[in-house]
Amino acid sequence: MTTRADNPSSVGVVEPQTLHVDGPMPLDCGKQLTQFDLVYETYGTLNADATNAVLICHALSGNHHAAGYHRDDDTKPGWWDKCIGPGKMIDTNRFFVVSPANLGGYNGSTGPGSAHPDTGRHYGPDFPVVTVADWVRSQDILRAALGIEQWSAVIGGSLGGMQVMQWAIDFPNRLRHAVVIAAAPKLSAQNIAFNEIARQAIVTDPEFHGGRYYEHDVVPRRGLMLARMLGHITYLSDEAMRAKFGRDLRDGRISYGFDVEFQVESYLRYQGASFVDRFDANTYLLMTKALDYFDPAHAHGGDLAKAFAPVTARFMVISFTSDWRFAPARSREIVDALVDAGKQVSYAEVTSDLGHDDFLLTMPHYVNTLRAYLDRAAREIGA
Repeated sequence: MTTRADNPSSVGVVEPQTLHVDGPMPLDCGKQLTQFDLVYETYGTLNADATNAVLICHALSGNHHAAGYHRDDDTKPGWWDKCIGPGKMIDTNRFFVVSPANLGGYNGSTGPGSAHPDTGRHYGPDFPVVTVADWVRSQDILRAALGIEQWSAVIGGSLGGMQVMQWAIDFPNRLRHAVVIAAAPKLSAQNIAFNEIARQAIVTDPEFHGGRYYEHDVVPRRGLMLARMLGHITYLSDEAMRAKFGRDLRDGRISYGFDVEFQVESYLRYQGASFVDRFDANTYLLMTKALDYFDPAHAHGGDLAKAFAPVTARFMVISFTSDWRFAPARSREIVDALVDAGKQVSYAEVTSDLGHDDFLLTMPHYVNTLRAYLDRAAREIGA
């Protein structure tokens, strides 16, 4: 029987792999992990001289499963399957693509739901706060374990784009190209405020139990659902929500009550409920804090150009006109700082409708821009 995984544009069935690391690995918060696991997937084939490797850095709700299908489910492709695969803009006929799940995650890499090596109990709230720089250091350990001297490119959208910048700053000789999509050099006060409201929704849920809900065999469903509903609103543009829902009533009439009446209400509740079944509340707290803390210019008196001084990689920065959470102006801040630092950078502003989530999709301008850039990267290494 033919399945979706048999599609020639798909990487097919993929198997997650796990790298176990016996630490210790110091963290920015002053604590350390004595040991940890990183789960990851790979797509394509590493060439003989290991020069065609591309690292994918995921965003807040992403994970290692970026493309293809798992053996037990051929209905749910990876979160960036539209963009990764044979002949796609991240072409696995030319590149060996590596996609890890970040520390603090919920489905393989060591995180709050993992067993603490000293106690055997879930880490829960005792899992240390991690930063973008911590993630990049752990990803560099994975790079070395895979026998890759230098990434052809490191690519990421949103929070993933922040990791790309950190890579270029902290390990300048470990990547040739840095592709930053729909990101910002630091969060605005408004974005930090959105994250705090989401966290408060979670920690004030009666089922949160101070982060030890695993031991009570419950999930803070209401809080996590509210956090996702709030976040999802910020990922969509006003135009996209108007076009998709308008003021349409679910049942065609007003009921003069407080249950679901408008289609947009039904949609948000569905998004929130489905998120609860596939994400971890403690992980949500950690990921949003990593977003809040990211600010590479802070150590340089707020001068982003000075933060970019070590960079040797060439940058490609892409923004989307309808993205109000990480607006094009924030991408231009990155571009301007790279120019001021004398670095090589290309920039594309893509006309779009959906909002922040546009980076997950395949508008022609976006696809053609990234494909052309990565084609150049591939030709540099003879791929």
